[in-house]
Amino acid sequence: MKILTDEIALREETRTLQQARPQLKKKKLQDSTRGLASSQGDLVERTEEVIDKVYALPEGEQKFPKEIAQLTNAARAMVDAEKFLGSGDTGPNAMAAETEAIEWLLLAKRAGSGGGGGGSDAGAGSRSGGNLQGSALARLGGSAEKQAKIVKRNTNQATGKAGRKLPEEFRAGLDQFFDKLESNE
Repeated sequence: MKILTDEIALREETRTLQQARPQLKKKKLQDSTRGLASSQGDLVERTEEVIDKVYALPEGEQKFPKEIAQLTNAARAMVDAEKFLGSGDTGPNAMAAETEAIEWLLLAKRAGSGGGGGGSDAGAGSRSGGNLQGSALARLGGSAEKQAKIVKRNTNQATGKAGRKLPEEFRAGLDQFFDKLESNE
């Protein structure tokens, strides 16, 4: 879902702008927050278009009430974020609204990824898939395996280990080589 990716990127831009806030001139800060608010407004419109498309599906309202509700909640959170950004607020309120929108988008994405049984009513619990009650952000990732579990693994140190032991004459020669190389700079 491209809207989800763009919302995550927007939240990162908001976070970056908030961190840079003390170094920015007032005009630059205002221009930047207006740009973020405009981007957020575009995402609201795109989300509303998706909701309209779901309604336009045959029996869309009956078959996808959960997804419609989740996308509607995401759009509401985006509207809140747009208001905060429009007023120049890039702090915790704006980022909380953006995070809420991301959570709702992730839930909508997860809810739609299950698939239904043969001819059964999608609203009657025919969705397969994982538990949607936990934090959706905890499940964010590009895994192709939908029900992947985090597994603790033992790993070996990859860097900082002593390499093969070179004979003393090689080490002395390498030291001379690097000394000459550094003296030519």
